[in-house]
Amino acid sequence: MFAVIWSAVDVFFRQGLQFLIAVLLARLLSPEDFGLIAILYIFTAIAGLFIDSGFSSALIQHQDINPSDESTVFYFNLGMAALMSLVLCAAAPLIADFFARPILRDLVFILAVSQFIGAFGAIHTALLTKKLLFKTIMQAGVVSSTLSGGLALFLAYQGYGVWSLAWQALAASMTNIMALWFLHRWTPQLVFSRASLKKLFNFGGFLFISGLLDVLYTRMHIVLIGKLFSVSDLGIYNRALNTRQMPINILESVFNRVAFPVFSSAATDKAVLVNGIKTALIVMMSINIPVMLGLALTANSFTLVMFGEKWLPAAPILQILCFAGLLWPLHTVNLNALMAQGHSKLFFRIEVIKKFIGISATVAACYYDVIAFAWIQIFTGLIAFIINAHYTGALLGYHALRQIRDILPFLCIGIAATFLAALSRQFLLLSPLFELLLQTGIGGLFYILFCLIFIKKNHLGKTFGQILAR
Repeated sequence: MFAVIWSAVDVFFRQGLQFLIAVLLARLLSPEDFGLIAILYIFTAIAGLFIDSGFSSALIQHQDINPSDESTVFYFNLGMAALMSLVLCAAAPLIADFFARPILRDLVFILAVSQFIGAFGAIHTALLTKKLLFKTIMQAGVVSSTLSGGLALFLAYQGYGVWSLAWQALAASMTNIMALWFLHRWTPQLVFSRASLKKLFNFGGFLFISGLLDVLYTRMHIVLIGKLFSVSDLGIYNRALNTRQMPINILESVFNRVAFPVFSSAATDKAVLVNGIKTALIVMMSINIPVMLGLALTANSFTLVMFGEKWLPAAPILQILCFAGLLWPLHTVNLNALMAQGHSKLFFRIEVIKKFIGISATVAACYYDVIAFAWIQIFTGLIAFIINAHYTGALLGYHALRQIRDILPFLCIGIAATFLAALSRQFLLLSPLFELLLQTGIGGLFYILFCLIFIKKNHLGKTFGQILAR
């Protein structure tokens, strides 16, 4: 229970703080500034995957980890971080030339240093997550987000533009590492074991390749939009994507931090694992459904109030992405179930199939406009759910139809509450702020009311009680 509470406090506080900083930065900076930094995220994300190589997940999944394993992963991370930082610096001129933006060359150097520094804390985060010690992660995150966000706001106000975002990333890495080392007194031993690498890579290696495919696919949109359209268009799309992802990231961070270690410990008991999957799925979807539908409904007023009129073109993209985001917890829970059982090879094969379909759809979107990249996420999301749930059904008997049946009441209630909230706009002419508050209030009130009326109280209470007990 305390693990969930501290995980929730960490995520809500840190995500809330980061969102507040993002809102303020959006009013100080231009879509082009955010588009420039978004271009580089695919390269830093790929570098981050090579640095970790799946070992963090392997440390969490394995129940027989020893100090030699931990130290080996730490030194491996540092070595790969140094190599990836050099590769990024060497590739900087090519990246700048490809996108015809000379400023990207110097930006890459700053982010490369940030990647290297971040490697010093990867082992701490993995070990703390394994032990469900989220309070320590929260404390480090709060320090990091506050200091780096404050620096970014100061630089943006002084007119440094995109550089404020680059220095924010570097400051976040430095402060987070210092806080983790201070709060979590873990120190590596002078040992590097090939046996440890082999043991952990047998599981983590396939997750690394799967993660690489996922980053290439999800960030491929960014590269294509930045290359085929404009950096401003990329900034607009990325603003919509990041806004949609904020509530999803909160849910994923709260439940997945706890779910993966707990699922892993129950991997040998199929009945317990299925019950845990069902519990996590119901709780996540009961929250995600009203949030995604509400955000889709209020996309215009939300964008105007939070980011300003210059970001209004992001609203229709946000609406489409929210409908795609309805399915997100379904993917997360099903994939966590596979990883917890140690099926990393199967996980990899599934990712290959899904990414092949996704890449094909993304290529087709290139012939249209930026909004087409959002529409394909709905299509690929449906396909991904069918594939993911198929294997959960084959291995555990919890197939797609059972999952849909469990979440269907919340979906129907969410649609009804959103419809009633939408009606309020037809009778009142309000400013964007009051429209946002009114529709959010009406939708939320009716969703809670309908849940109390139509959802069995003992079932809903039992479900939330189970997730807290874990």
